[in-house]
Amino acid sequence: MKVQPSAPLVAAVFAGVLGLLGTEAHAFEDSARGIYFEGGRAPHGDKGATNATTVGVTLPWSLRQPVHEGALTSYWDLFVSQWHAPALGSGSRNYTQLGAIYTWRYRFDGGRSSWFAEGGVGGTVMDHLYRTPDRTFSTAFQFTEVLGVGRSFGENGRHELALRLQHFSNAGLKKPNPGENFVRLRYTYHF
Repeated sequence: MKVQPSAPLVAAVFAGVLGLLGTEAHAFEDSARGIYFEGGRAPHGDKGATNATTVGVTLPWSLRQPVHEGALTSYWDLFVSQWHAPALGSGSRNYTQLGAIYTWRYRFDGGRSSWFAEGGVGGTVMDHLYRTPDRTFSTAFQFTEVLGVGRSFGENGRHELALRLQHFSNAGLKKPNPGENFVRLRYTYHF
């Protein structure tokens, strides 16, 4: 019997790890390019789960803008992802995905906080149609939306950990359109 970690448990562990990471209070410019690695999971109940591993780059796009009590920036997120999903019948199948997301980042405390929240929208394309025992996409192109929270740490905030929720669907362009939802953990290194 496999024991799957629950989302609240993953979130609690994530918050605990971030709490242990010390960061000096200073203004984070969020203007450095980054490379990231990300792992995620989309549960399918008793039918298993789709696991995703992703590598990508972040490219800053806008200058810092003061917003309320924080600071807003944006960046392009370009990635390649590998999905490992339950196959129709038995076994599993791999899917390769390319994508781009335009992301807005809000940093708290006038931009001095190591904590940030972000959200973005974009598009992806897969190498073939995604089909599992309980989901079938009708298009290889999918829109994607993401919401996340994270924390910068290390010298000049070069390192980041973020917990992200990401949705994929074709926005009703063609049916069926069941969509897929992932919980993802991302590590980014800025250079």
